[in-house]
Amino acid sequence: MASSPLIFSLLFLFIFSTTFAQSSFRPKALILPVTKDKSTNQYTTVINQRTPLVAASVVFDLGGRNLWVDCDKDYVSATYRSPRCNSAVCSRAGSTGCGECYSPPRPGCSNNTCSSIPDNTVTGTATSGEFATDVVSIQSTDGRNPGRSVKIPNLIFGCGATFLLKGLARGTVGMAGMGRHNIGLPSQFAAAFSFNRKFAVCLTSGRGVAFFGNVPYIFLPGILISRLKTTPLLINPVSTASAYSEGEKSTEYFIGVTDIKVLEKSVPFNRTLLKIDAITGVGGTKISTVDPYTVMETSIFNAVTSAFVGAAALRNITRVPSVKPFGACFSTRNVGVTRVGYNVPDIQLVMHSNDVVWQILGANSMVTVSPDVICLGFVDGGVNARTSVVIGGLQLEDNLIEFDLASNRLGFSSTLLGLQTNCANFNFTSTASARYVM
Repeated sequence: MASSPLIFSLLFLFIFSTTFAQSSFRPKALILPVTKDKSTNQYTTVINQRTPLVAASVVFDLGGRNLWVDCDKDYVSATYRSPRCNSAVCSRAGSTGCGECYSPPRPGCSNNTCSSIPDNTVTGTATSGEFATDVVSIQSTDGRNPGRSVKIPNLIFGCGATFLLKGLARGTVGMAGMGRHNIGLPSQFAAAFSFNRKFAVCLTSGRGVAFFGNVPYIFLPGILISRLKTTPLLINPVSTASAYSEGEKSTEYFIGVTDIKVLEKSVPFNRTLLKIDAITGVGGTKISTVDPYTVMETSIFNAVTSAFVGAAALRNITRVPSVKPFGACFSTRNVGVTRVGYNVPDIQLVMHSNDVVWQILGANSMVTVSPDVICLGFVDGGVNARTSVVIGGLQLEDNLIEFDLASNRLGFSSTLLGLQTNCANFNFTSTASARYVM
C-alpha cells in the first residue's frame, strides 16, 4: 500500500500535464471546408458554434463584414452573451447604435445591446440586428492535413432574422463574412491565436478549402503551392454593403486590374472604368464568392465578348444562340478538351504591372449548359454597375487566392489544373506525411 501515494501523484501529474498541453495548444493556422451548392452556385462552409456545439451551415461570403446567423429560430446556447452598449466588443465591431427589444429576452432580442446590420449580400437585403458573442470551434492545420479542433470562447457575430435567409442555399442559417473588418472571421481568428492576418481560399465545384494563418498550402498528391503572383489590395473608400453607416469603407477585396486581353491582345474600352472613384466608390475590380460568374459593366462586357467571339471564330468555333444569363455560347463540335478545360481563347487580366497577369483558361471561362453547348461564363452587369468588374466564383475555382491583410497584398496561382492537382485535393482525412513538389 506504500506505493499508492506515488501512483496517485504520477496519475495527478499526468492529468495535469495533459490538461495543460491541451489548454496551451496554440495553432499556427486553421481550416474550413468550403463546398459548392449545386442548386444556387453559392459556396458554403460549416461553423461549429454554441454550447453544446451546433454545426451551422453558412454561405461563404468573401467580402462580407462579419459572421451573422439566424437567431430567431432554434438558437439555443449556454454561452451566448449580449455585449453592453459602448463596451469594448461594440467598439471593436464598429457599432455606434444601441438596441432595445420589446419581446421576452432571447438570443437576438436583448436590451442595452449594440446593434448590427446583418447583410444578405446575395439578395442585397439588410436589416437591423444585434451583436453577440459565443463559442466557436474550428479545426487547426499544418497546411497538409487537419489537426485538432480549438475553441474561441467569445467570437463576435451578428444576430439576424429568419426572413434574411431568403435566397441563400437551402439549409444554411446565415453568412460567414471574410471581409476586411475588425470582426471579419480572418481578423478574429488571427487575434484569437496570435497568428498572421493572412488567409487563402481554394474553391472548386465540389469541396474546397480555406486556410487561415501562415502555413504551406499542400494538396494531394503532395503538391506545394508556393509560387504566387502578387498585386496590391486596394481599399474602396465607400462601403459596397447593402446598408452601411456614413463614412464606412468597403470590406470587400478590390484589386487594380489595368487591362483586359483576349489572346494577348488588349480589348478596347474606357480604362477609367477600372479605377475606383475616390468620392463615390464607383468602378474598379473586386473579387466575390457570392457572384457565381464574373460580372462586367455593359461596355466592358460587350467589348470582351466581341473580342472573344472574334478569336473563337478564327479557331472555327461555331457560335450558337445565347443561353441566359450568358451573352456568347458556342457549339462544342470543334472545341478540344485539355487538362485545363476547353481549348478556347485565353483571357488575361493585367494587374499593376504588365508581367503580373491573371490567366483565365477554358476551365475558368466556359460553362457547360448542355452536352453540345458551352457559354462564356461572364455576364452583363448593366450600364450603372456599382463595380465595373466583379471576378466571380467560376473564375476563382481551382485557383489558390491568398489575402495578406497585414501587407495589403493579394497572391494568386492561376489554375492549379496544370500542376496536376486542384482545390478538391486538400487531404481533410489523412494525417500521412506529404511529399513536396515545387
